[in-house]
Amino acid sequence: MDVRAVPFDHPDAVKLNDEVMQEYVVRYGPGDDGEDEGDATPLSASMFVPPRGLYLIVYDAADRPVASGGWRSQQRNAEGYEDGDAELKRMYVVPQARGLGLARRVLAALEADARAAGRTRMVLATGDQQPEAITLYASSGYTPAPRKFGHYREYPESRCFVKPLV
Repeated sequence: MDVRAVPFDHPDAVKLNDEVMQEYVVRYGPGDDGEDEGDATPLSASMFVPPRGLYLIVYDAADRPVASGGWRSQQRNAEGYEDGDAELKRMYVVPQARGLGLARRVLAALEADARAAGRTRMVLATGDQQPEAITLYASSGYTPAPRKFGHYREYPESRCFVKPLV
């Protein structure tokens, strides 16, 4: 397996992002407007440009993209973030590559990069229909956030976690 930093708008990143959006629709149903939107959090490629973020893709031996994840800088704002936060986004492993430890590998690399960039804690939002993600984060030292943050902070299905990076 080969882990590569790529732009968030790289074709392989777009492909995996589309796949994770479809998985969100399967797990949570269509958006409030009835459309199959997945996660409506506004994201742009500029948010994942080092040193203010990073986006990683794992490629298998056949050079197929099989896992992804990124982080972006956050500062104190109305969505509940704090100064120095690194927000984890778009963690995903294709179904045929699950159970190989790829998500854990991507998570560790993202944490190390955010720490090196001076971020003080990693934050993330996931949902109650993603028990695999919740288990991964809990076993990696993340604790439930004392308050919710992010685009879905008002949704009862939202689960937020934090981990100090210092």
